[in-house]
Amino acid sequence: MKKLLLQFDTDAIPSVFDTVVGYDGGADHVCSYAGLTPSNIKPLVEGAVFTRPPKDKKNTAIFVGGSDMVAGQLLFNAVQSHFFPGFQVSVMLDSNGCNTTAAAAIAKLASSGPLQGKTAVVLAGTGPVGQRAAAMLAQEGANVTITARTMARAKQACDNMKARFGVDLNPVQAFTHDDRGHAIRDAQVVFAAGAAGVRLLEPEHWQDNPNLEMLADANATPPIGIGGIDLMDRGVARSGKIIWGAIGFGALKLAVHRACIAKLFTDNSLTLDSEPIFQLAKQIA
Repeated sequence: MKKLLLQFDTDAIPSVFDTVVGYDGGADHVCSYAGLTPSNIKPLVEGAVFTRPPKDKKNTAIFVGGSDMVAGQLLFNAVQSHFFPGFQVSVMLDSNGCNTTAAAAIAKLASSGPLQGKTAVVLAGTGPVGQRAAAMLAQEGANVTITARTMARAKQACDNMKARFGVDLNPVQAFTHDDRGHAIRDAQVVFAAGAAGVRLLEPEHWQDNPNLEMLADANATPPIGIGGIDLMDRGVARSGKIIWGAIGFGALKLAVHRACIAKLFTDNSLTLDSEPIFQLAKQIA
């Protein structure tokens, strides 16, 4: 029986990246659907759960993606609301790589040194990856700050993660390079989660900081987020700090993404969101 991955995307055009990784993760066929919302998802879910007998339902799985994490979470919840005993399939959420990218980055940082009790700053952390990374750092026992260009956006991101994970995060407004340099002054761990091609820190903002121990940057598009590092850095030492570049932990992100897809087809009742994906990333790392 064919392994079918139903790609439910909240954007107008389904993600090609997610389609490719779906195949690489073991799907025999990926069926992509765009522009999905909680209000129009029911017929697609019914098509997924009613078509195969119980012993074969594990061969159908749902992947929820798109660029908007809030919309993805709502869709993810709506999909599950249409399940009932005996009629459900496994489902995964990874809007804009929010779970797999964040999980890979934080797992690599955790493999490089203890996070418990550390002060961590997620720069430009209001996007999908930044918010989930901040929550994962907090779950590892770090005291976490999210920076944004406005206090309102930083506070909203912290509130989002409090509501979803029950973690307390600190919002900080940091508009300029110098503001962000000040925000990391007392930090031991920094994760840069800014938009592609946006520089967040220059070398002088971190290289001589005696408190910093580890830095990671999710931006793979020049100019990368943290000046003075290389996107290929794989836990290398620079200026006495351990550095992870976007490509450096990107291999783990892809491995985690593929492993999650493969896992979906082992059972028809799995729910893969942040927590199990992060645990898997730490196992693989």
